[in-house]
Parts: sequence; structure tokens; C-alpha cells
Amino acid sequence: MTESVSDPRVLTGPALRVLLNYALPSLVGLIAISTASLVDGVFVGHFVGPDALAAVGLLVPYFTLLFGAALMLAAGGTVRAGRLLGEGHAGAASAVFSTSVLAVLVFATSAALLSSAFPDALFALLGAPADLRPEMHSYFRVATWSLLPQLLGLVVYYFVRLDGRPVLATGALVAGALSNLMLDALFVVVFGWGLPGAALSTGLAQLIQLAVLAHHVRSENGQLRLRFRSAEWRNVGRIAFGGIAEFVNEVSTGIVMLVLNFLMLARAGVDGVAAYSVVGYAIFVSLMLYYGVADALHVLLSQNLGARNAPRIRRFVELGLGCVAVLSALFFGVAWGFAEYWAAVFVASSSEEVLSRAATLLRSVSPLFLVNGLNVVLTVYLASMQRPAAAGLLALGRTLVLPAGLMLLLDARAPGLPFVLALPLSEWAMLATGALLCSRHSPARCVERISSLEQREALA
Repeated sequence: MTESVSDPRVLTGPALRVLLNYALPSLVGLIAISTASLVDGVFVGHFVGPDALAAVGLLVPYFTLLFGAALMLAAGGTVRAGRLLGEGHAGAASAVFSTSVLAVLVFATSAALLSSAFPDALFALLGAPADLRPEMHSYFRVATWSLLPQLLGLVVYYFVRLDGRPVLATGALVAGALSNLMLDALFVVVFGWGLPGAALSTGLAQLIQLAVLAHHVRSENGQLRLRFRSAEWRNVGRIAFGGIAEFVNEVSTGIVMLVLNFLMLARAGVDGVAAYSVVGYAIFVSLMLYYGVADALHVLLSQNLGARNAPRIRRFVELGLGCVAVLSALFFGVAWGFAEYWAAVFVASSSEEVLSRAATLLRSVSPLFLVNGLNVVLTVYLASMQRPAAAGLLALGRTLVLPAGLMLLLDARAPGLPFVLALPLSEWAMLATGALLCSRHSPARCVERISSLEQREALA
């Protein structure tokens, strides 16, 4: 497959072929990301134990906060840069790229220093029981620094794809996933390093992935240039606000996980947290595939907004929803029909109670898989149309307000029901809200709004 640095197909090529050209490499790449995380879970669950799986699960809310900030800069930056490229302003787009990379580098380094200085305070905020804290310490002291190349690589990945190199970007993710698999086997199984080995394998694999992505940046074959001197700190807020929906998604997921961990510890103890970790991996994999389509839409919609092509924007959204609907049906079937098999991937057969609880929880949340991908596409559409407030509202409702509120309500008022039912109920409730918001911000209206803003700026 050949790649074009400046891809005219985004604006003029056959819509389905263009979407697949961007979505398939993204799907392969995000499957690679999913595989890397699954491999960590498999090695930890089988070779270290359920307590170690629970220890990692308790750290997820903190990790999602960091990923949310990086994703906000990545998505907000590429939406802004994509519009500028669509308008023919490559220099301004490069400034956005440089600003986003430098901002995430400063943020990730500051977070690593702060969390390394006060780990016990963080564990207390996460509600970690005393008997799990030694396991958490052993993993966290390595993982907190492994996140540095991971967060930086996430931002660079988004911009390399935007710069017309989806295959190179995907190759970087695949290289990282394969490296993670081999290093996990070496560090966790052969050397017996346990949780620190799993964290170290992730960090080294992310460095390899970042090195592959850096090849495009160093070659300067694309339109985007990484020049830290051109970084515009005054625009960091605007860039971040453009990705506010992604930030809300990630942080809300972390908060909901925090609530869920508290409730699960109270109801079922450490085994309950370990069982839900298995369910969390299933939700994570589904979202990675949905984001494969959504990431392609980010590039295609933002550039067509810059080109003021409303009919083409609508067509891409319709195709994206159709692709996600097929994936959603497949995930629901797997979650409902093969729950025990999925749980056995992560939990040794000797842990029968954890296996049974994990399968029951997965079936309870299975209706979520029918609609959460559709909500992801609607959120990405609103963000790409530069309607961050609407996108943030949808993301906040489906990932924080409704799930956290319903979980607490079910736990208090219906203790006989699994409180994880709040997750699918929230997604279904917000689907109608998302459809309403998208109808109010149609492609034609968004194009008209951008044109009006440009005219006012020209007159000013």
C-alpha cells in the first residue's frame, strides 16, 4: 500500500474506500494496543495471581486521568490541525503539532515526578486496602515512568496519521504490541519479575513504538513539522478544549472505575475487583475497535469541515455508524455466549470463584456493547465539527453522571441487583441525547457556522 503525504482522497475520493483506507490501519493499530493490554492482563492473572490483577485494577482510575489529558491534546490538536490543513495552512498546523507534543511532554513528566513522591497518598485516594498496597507499590514505581513514552507516543501517533501516514502509524503500534508480548514473556515468565516486569515491558515496548513514529517526524517528508520554537503556549487552552470530549470520556471512566472499585470491595472484596478487571478488559477491547473507526473519522471530518463539504461529512458519519453497528453486534454475541471462555483467558482455573463471578458480571453488562460504539461515533462527530461543549455533554452523561449515579442508586435501593447494570443503562439512555445533539449540529449548520466565523475574523 502506498501512502500520500498530502492525501487528496480525503476531500474527493470514494467515501467508503477512503474511510476503510484510514479505518483499517487504525483498527489494526488499536487491536495491537488492545493485544498489548490483554497480554499484560493474561501474564499478570496467570503468572502472578488474582491479587496482582486487582492491584493493577485499582490503579486504573489514576491511569485514565493521565490518558485523558494526553488524549485531549491529541484529539483537540488533530481536529484543529486537520482543519488548518484542509484550508491549506500547513505552517499553522505544524505549530499546533509542536504545541501539543511539548504540552504532553511537560504534563507527563510533572505527573511522574509528583506521583513518585507521594504514592501512598495516591493509593489512599484510590481506596486501596492495606494488604494490596505492597503489590501496587511494586508495579507503580515502574509504571509511572513507563507512562511517559506511552503518553508522548499517543499524541505523535495521532498527528502522524493526520499527516497522511496511517500505515506507518499502525506499524508503530504493531511493533509496540509485539515487543510487549516478547518482553512480558521474558520478564514475567522467564525472569520471574512479576508486576515490575510487566510494567517494565510496557515501558520498553512504548519506547520502540515511539522510535518508529519518530521516523516520520525526523524525515520531514510530511506537511507537519516538529519545531518546539514554533510552539504557541497561548493556544494550549484552545487545543485542549477541542479534545474536551475525549478528556471527559477518559476521566469519567476513571471516576466510574473508582466508584465501582469501592462498591466491589465492599460487596465482594479483592476477588470482586479481580473479577471486574476481566470485564474491564472486554470493554477496553470493544472501545479500541470503535475508536479505530472514530479516529479515522477525526481526520476525515475535520479536513472536510475545513473544505466546507457538508454532504461528504454526512456520508462519512453514516458509514462510520454502519461499521460500528456491525462490530457492536459481534461484541454482544461474544460477551453473552462466551463469557466463561473470556474469563478463563485471564484467570487460572484454580480460582473458580473469580472465574464464575467474572462471567456473571460480563453477561450483566453485555447490552452495553450494542450501543457504546454508536455513542463514541456521535461524540467524535461533535468534536470534529468543533462543537466541544456538545461533545463534552454527551461524554459526561454517558461516562460519568449516569453510570456513577445509577451505580450508587442500585447499590442503595436494589442490593439484590448487580450494580454494574448501571453501565449499559447509561449508554442506552444517552443514545437518544446524542442523536438529538447531532441533529441540532448538522453538517450543513456546522459548515455555515465556520464560514460565518471566518468572515467575521476577516472583517475584524
